[in-house]
Amino acid sequence: MSLACTLHGPLQLSVEQLAPVEPAAGQVRLRLGAGGICGSDLHYYQHGRAGAFAIRAPFVPGHEASGVVEAVGAGVTRVRVGQKVAVNPAHPCGACPACRAGRSNLCEQMVFLGSAAIFPHLPGLFREQFVVAESQLTAVIEDVSLGEIACAEPLSVGLHAVHRAGPLLGATVLVTGAGTIGCMSVIAARLAGAGRVLCSDPSERARDMALTVGADEAQPDTRSWQGQVDVAIEAAGHPAALAGCLSAVRRGARIVQVGTLPPELPFPANDIMTRELDYVGAFRADVEFDWAVQAIRSRRADVRQLISAQIPISESKAAFDLALDRSRSTKVQLIPG
Repeated sequence: MSLACTLHGPLQLSVEQLAPVEPAAGQVRLRLGAGGICGSDLHYYQHGRAGAFAIRAPFVPGHEASGVVEAVGAGVTRVRVGQKVAVNPAHPCGACPACRAGRSNLCEQMVFLGSAAIFPHLPGLFREQFVVAESQLTAVIEDVSLGEIACAEPLSVGLHAVHRAGPLLGATVLVTGAGTIGCMSVIAARLAGAGRVLCSDPSERARDMALTVGADEAQPDTRSWQGQVDVAIEAAGHPAALAGCLSAVRRGARIVQVGTLPPELPFPANDIMTRELDYVGAFRADVEFDWAVQAIRSRRADVRQLISAQIPISESKAAFDLALDRSRSTKVQLIPG
């Protein structure tokens, strides 16, 4: 038997025993290495939903994970027993118009582990053991930790946001929100050659973390950068942060929305029009997952400072409560045992 963190509704969390599953052909059974608690997991925990996706039955969250191969099914050749692997939670169909256009993150038939978008819900990765398709795994032979490898998924989100921003070489980039995705966006902007990376967050601890991972400046708000920014990445998921992006960018700039905002909010459409601003969304990631794994393997992206704590699945409630406390944590991970 293996332990699993299970949500039943808002603030209703239990730890349950699940029977291990044998991998079928093309599948791999993993023992969890580390599983990061994401903002969407916290939304499920606090509110029973993340954006439009609501929990309708007992649900195992978790989509940021690494693992160690325990068993392989017939025909598996890319990984072997005992290897460390990064787990891509996305399993697109490969055949819909979005997949054929090279935008598999927008797949019409997406199976995304740890999301309540599909019903009946598929269990996510906050389990001591789980089975996934071989195609979702990347073996990691370098001397990097399982905790670092589990950061590939959130780093891929930051890389996708930067990809959606367009060329950043020499640009001034603002990131609003210095949580995990904001910090990953700072790292991604640096990898893309940004000339100046700014970050805003009301939390002093979060600002310090942004500076640690590569921001040039970090302030509580954007007032000191009015009209100076070429690209703004909204990673806070807060209307005030979006307003800060709009006031900080130059004419003709681009704003990338990666945070989850409330379903309805006032929007300055005329400002977008008269200043010819590009306002684009960034949802999950596509090929950027592979880029993220490579960057972590080489430590061109050093994510170690972002990992605040690793807590056993048996203490999942304590882990979620710590993850909610931004004064004490950035990335909290669940581990087995």
